[in-house]
Amino acid sequence: MFERLEKIQIIFLSLVLTAGIICASLIFTDAFSKDQITVTGSAYKIVKSDNARLEIEIATKENSKALSYSLAQKQIPVVKEFLKAKGIPEENIELKAPHGYYTYKTLPNGNISNEISRYNLSQNIIVTSNDVYKIKEISTEISSLIEKGIDINVYPPAYFYSNLSDLKIQLLEDATKDAKQRASAMLKATNNKVGKIQSVRAGVFQITTEDSTNVSDYGINDTTTINKKVTSVANVVFRIK
Repeated sequence: MFERLEKIQIIFLSLVLTAGIICASLIFTDAFSKDQITVTGSAYKIVKSDNARLEIEIATKENSKALSYSLAQKQIPVVKEFLKAKGIPEENIELKAPHGYYTYKTLPNGNISNEISRYNLSQNIIVTSNDVYKIKEISTEISSLIEKGIDINVYPPAYFYSNLSDLKIQLLEDATKDAKQRASAMLKATNNKVGKIQSVRAGVFQITTEDSTNVSDYGINDTTTINKKVTSVANVVFRIK
C-alpha cells in the first residue's frame, strides 16, 4: 500500500514539474516569438505648470430671490477689488451665471411646509493667470473677505501645463529608446542583437504629482500641484538579429 502511495506522489510531482516547464516555456516564447521580442519602455519628465485656474463662490441667503441676487451684486465689486489688488486684470475675471434654490420652513411636527424660508444663491467667479504662484497665494488669502461680511467659498486651484502635446511626442520617443535598451540587455545573454522595429503601441500618459508612482489603465491627469510628473509608456516589438 505504501509503495502504491509513493508511486502516486512521484507521478503527481512529475506532473507539477512538467506543468512548470510548460508555463516557463510559454512565458519565454511570449517575449521571444517568431524571431521577435516585445519590450515595454518608459520615460518621464518633471514639468512646472504655466497657467492656473481658481474658482470662487459668493453665497447669499435672503428671504427672496431678488434680495439674494441684490446682495451678491453688491459683494462682487469687493471680490473684484481684492483680485485686482493682487494683480489680476479684469479680463482674467469671469462671472458665471448665478444659480440657487429655495429652502422651506419646517413645521412643528418636523415636516417641510410650502412656505419659503429663504433663497440660497451662488455666484461663481473664475480667475485665471499664467502666474501660478499668484493663483496659489490668492487661494489662501481671499477667505479674509469673510471678515468683511462676504460668505465666500474657495475651491482648490487647478494647475495646467500648456505644452503637453509637444512633450508627449518627445516622451514617446524617449520611451521607445528605453524599450530598445531593455531589449538589448535581454538579448545580450543569448548573443543576439536588436533589429528593426516591427510595431509600436503607445500606452496612456500618466500626469501625476512629482513624487507619485500611481498608474491607471485610463490615465491620470493631476491638476492639484504646480510641479507634475508626465510619464509615457511604449510597447515595442523588435526583430531579433
